[in-house]
Amino acid sequence: MKTEQPPSALTAGSNGSNEHQILKARARALARPPESLKHTEAAIEVVEFGLAQERYALPTAAVREVFPLKDLTPLPCTPPFIVGVINVRGQILPVIDIKKFFDLPQQGITDLHKVIIVHHDEMDLGILADVVFGVRAIPLNTLQPSLPTLTGIREEYLRGVTAERLVVLDVIKILADPRIIVQEEVET
Repeated sequence: MKTEQPPSALTAGSNGSNEHQILKARARALARPPESLKHTEAAIEVVEFGLAQERYALPTAAVREVFPLKDLTPLPCTPPFIVGVINVRGQILPVIDIKKFFDLPQQGITDLHKVIIVHHDEMDLGILADVVFGVRAIPLNTLQPSLPTLTGIREEYLRGVTAERLVVLDVIKILADPRIIVQEEVET
């Protein structure tokens, strides 16, 4: 016994073509960028995190992932800002504590810390963060070059500061610093 299928809405006469046009119009409307994005100025997307009661940010273009701090293995004979290495899915990555690198107050390391894994060229490393707040976009025209209260080593790695005192760091300058790369060889 052959059962009849009801005609499809897209193939049924003029009513179907009308619905087909409506669906196409909806698809075009959904494919357009939202009005709020059309008129925005150039912005940088950053991962915002906290260090010693200050707020910092790293451009997401350089951030590979955020990883919970676990199984940190200390390394002997390294500078004090290198807190150790972690294993991330079989890749051994050094972890630096930029609080020590920037001479910020220390609070001690806990399981609540996060590691922001950054990448540039052939170098990957983890940056220790007290807390990660999330990702947000910052208009480039709101970045100020520096604050008078930021001096010394932090200013070298500064990309800009927002009006609400969020310090945007330059990952490329941090990773290019010769002090980050341990070049000491142990003779056997």
